[in-house]
Amino acid sequence: MKPSSVRLHEARTGRGWSQPRLVRELRQAAAQRGHQLPSDASVKRRIASWENGHSAPDDFYGPLLCDAFSTSAAELGLSHGEVADSALLDAAYPASPDDAIRTVGQLWRADLNQYDPLLTAEPSQPAWNEASLRWLVAPQPSIPQPRTEGARVGLGDVAAIKTTADMFAQLDDQFGGDHARHSVIQYLNNDVAPLLRGRYTEQVGRALFSTVAEATLLAGWMSYDACHHGLAQRYLLQALRFAQDANDRRLAGSILSAMSHQATFMGRYAEAATLARAALMGISPVATPTLRAQFHAMEARALARTGDVAACETALSAATKALESRNNEDEPEWISYFDEAELAAEAAHCFRDVNSARRAVAHAENAMSGSHVRSDFFATMVLADAHLRAGDVEEACRVALDALDLGEQLKSARCTSYLAEFRRNLSAAGRSSAARELAEQAREHRLWIASEQYS
Repeated sequence: MKPSSVRLHEARTGRGWSQPRLVRELRQAAAQRGHQLPSDASVKRRIASWENGHSAPDDFYGPLLCDAFSTSAAELGLSHGEVADSALLDAAYPASPDDAIRTVGQLWRADLNQYDPLLTAEPSQPAWNEASLRWLVAPQPSIPQPRTEGARVGLGDVAAIKTTADMFAQLDDQFGGDHARHSVIQYLNNDVAPLLRGRYTEQVGRALFSTVAEATLLAGWMSYDACHHGLAQRYLLQALRFAQDANDRRLAGSILSAMSHQATFMGRYAEAATLARAALMGISPVATPTLRAQFHAMEARALARTGDVAACETALSAATKALESRNNEDEPEWISYFDEAELAAEAAHCFRDVNSARRAVAHAENAMSGSHVRSDFFATMVLADAHLRAGDVEEACRVALDALDLGEQLKSARCTSYLAEFRRNLSAAGRSSAARELAEQAREHRLWIASEQYS
């Protein structure tokens, strides 16, 4: 039987097509499905790689080749049939650990292939509610049945994933989600996916799933920061399933908290509050003070947006009380960033959103960590917006310029959206010499230029 590389070459040359012609046919097939392909040169390199036997078409390109050649996957020697678009776009909580492994692998490959419907998808509102409920009532955690094929996986492999993910997390914190997001997904697809399909004991499997959950949570945060919101939600759903089967309840709660954060950003305040409460309820027996503080803060952020000032202040008070009782030695390493400065930043957001500008200013001034660039940018922009809402335009513009200096190295669509919102509010406040001076001083800053399209 001829290998797929030969069959693909014969399918093309038998029609008298050049590689550039096949690129055009694939682009047309993609357009009919509502997809968008990368550059012609990139697709041409893929075709050459397929025909040379160096790689095989994946779940994204396989169906497009079938469309272009008007033939079946079997006739082209492809080992897979079509993957329905809805399978990738369906934001559903995985039914099993094997389902999570399969789905996250498809997501990683589609992400790397710049599958446009996925990159531009909106989050699913029902998926947030389903995820919290399914996790809360989940049965005993499980890992895949022992395999007889695949690489043997040990705790050393798990440690390597953890160390690599930590490195990417530092880059994300310092330079924004758009800086190394593609590299993170490439690492997960190339190095981690084969380990998930490998052979491991139950002990190693739980450690592997917990570490992959944390790495996939990072992919979700970075995708959220890049404003690929539907994709981010899907990564967080897979991460939650991995954490469930690792029996890592604390990490699962933190993933729900991340979902709450995104839901608030997307204007889904009721869902955001529910997710934060589910996190608190679901890990109550093992919750640490810092985790409780974070969950209360996420609930407060959602409540502030609904205008429920009293409930928001109650949640903030609970967060403050919880954080005061923490013992850093008992906290998971990955929650160590949530400290007094981080809580002050969350409170500043809350008071800004309930139009308590002076209190927002007071909290924002206490929110500068000095070590987390993106968090400090957000806190500084909230401070600028709070000054603006208090009627102090000159100070608002001065602080906004400080934020731009802080954020010069950030590649973050979310940071750009904060700046764009400030510019709209500044414009609504009327013309002023301070605003004109800010525009003049800021015109060469990266984020200012990027925010032009939103202002």
